[in-house]
Formats: sequence, structure tokens, C-alpha cells
Amino acid sequence: MQISKLLVAASLLVVSTSSAFAQQAFTSKNDLDKRPVVAIATELGVEPQQFADCFALVTPAADFNPSGERQHANKALLLPCLQSANPALTNDLLDAVMDKYRGQHI
Repeated sequence: MQISKLLVAASLLVVSTSSAFAQQAFTSKNDLDKRPVVAIATELGVEPQQFADCFALVTPAADFNPSGERQHANKALLLPCLQSANPALTNDLLDAVMDKYRGQHI
């Protein structure tokens, strides 16, 4: 009985924390505020603020369709930064997640 009360309390904490992150505005020198930061961070296994901090290093394409050269340059900055937060993060996962959300700006 006590364990289920703890699980419910923990679930409520996770939901309220997730809601707070979902409502937080992520702005930066680039277009981060136009991206689903919480969803991307969750899929990459990092905190939303960690993703925001790492993404601040890149130069995204204005039309959300970066050239191959720009993708490689951005990834050279983004991947090592994100891996410092989640060492299990792979290049393939980063590609898949960023491709998934590339066209879904606000």
C-alpha cells in the first residue's frame, strides 16, 4: 500500500515537472524557440535545458532545411555536447530525432 502511494506521488511529480518544462520558453540566438525542445530532449535522453544549451552552439538554417555541409558542421558541435549529458547518445539517434522534428516548428 505504501509503495503505491509513493509511485503515485512520484508520477505526479514527473507530470508537474514535465508541464513546467513544456511551458518554459526556450529562446536563443537562433530559432530554438520554434522547436519542440521538450520532445526532442526526451527522445535524446537529456534534460530540455541541456538540449537548449547545446543547441545554442549551432547555426540552424532559416528554412529548417539545412544543407548537408551545415548539418555536418552543426552535428560536430551538437553531438559531443549532448553526449556529455547522455554518453549513450549515438549519431544515428541524433539524426533520427532531429530529422523527425526538423519540419515541426511552431
